[in-house]
Amino acid sequence: MAAVALREGQKARRRRDAATAYTILIPSLIGTGLFLVIPVIAVAVLSFFKWDLISDPQFVGLANFEYLAANAKFWNSLWVTAKFSLMSIPLAVLLGLLLAVALNRKLPGTALLRVIYVLPWVCAPLALGVVWQWLFAPSNGLINAVLGQRIEWMSNPRLALPAIAFVYIWTQVGYISLFFLAGLQSIPVSVYEAAKVDGAGPVRIFTSITMPLVMPTTFFVTVTQVIASFQVFDLVYGLTGGASGYPRGSTDVIAARIYQEAFVSLNLGRASAMALILFAVLVIITVIQQRFFSKRITYDMS
Repeated sequence: MAAVALREGQKARRRRDAATAYTILIPSLIGTGLFLVIPVIAVAVLSFFKWDLISDPQFVGLANFEYLAANAKFWNSLWVTAKFSLMSIPLAVLLGLLLAVALNRKLPGTALLRVIYVLPWVCAPLALGVVWQWLFAPSNGLINAVLGQRIEWMSNPRLALPAIAFVYIWTQVGYISLFFLAGLQSIPVSVYEAAKVDGAGPVRIFTSITMPLVMPTTFFVTVTQVIASFQVFDLVYGLTGGASGYPRGSTDVIAARIYQEAFVSLNLGRASAMALILFAVLVIITVIQQRFFSKRITYDMS
């Protein structure tokens, strides 16, 4: 009888613990449902309709996807976004890692530098875009004044996207470095001491110890940066002055194309189909990244 009573008491305690846990999770579950799950379902449903926000939605089946398959502007937006990601992410991750290594030396003023480096990421991207639009101005911009020559940064199709990628890297490096700094500080000092005893130099230590041991952080940063770069909009909007794709479609990222289709052309069905395709592309890229990093990540730092 005592054993039965003990088991019943344990079950009751587990039920109370589970009820407490679910009660704590309810606010988060409500927020996730209202602002994530329901919008995703709504977008998936709208992709099969034609709707202009005014008249009643009309079911069109796969017509929106057929239209996008033959739409050159949509494919150009995907290509521009892919180029933007390839320009910005590798350099941002590398610079973030190097900055974290420098900050990890704990030199005087390091705490203040951390705050300064992360400020661009904290600021509103639209506001930063407007400020950098002035800096890139061909006639009275600060950058051209420093260089002493007139360069059409945002009017030249060859320079516009690299200029935006440069600003994006500038905003992300400090944020990325904080994650790498946390990863570096989790590496035991004894590992570095053993490498130095074996005669390893700074370059060998960085390539053979630091980089492999921060691979989990690299995986996280790379995945989140790819997702963020494919969703970049407000920074591009500010730098181009709201002119979609200016100049000549060279900055027409996919998020701007979705905005143009939804709120300028007032075709939410096609915009939803674009968003659904973008979601599928990001899932595929994330799976590829997971496969790539899975065999290169080590969590054992002993």
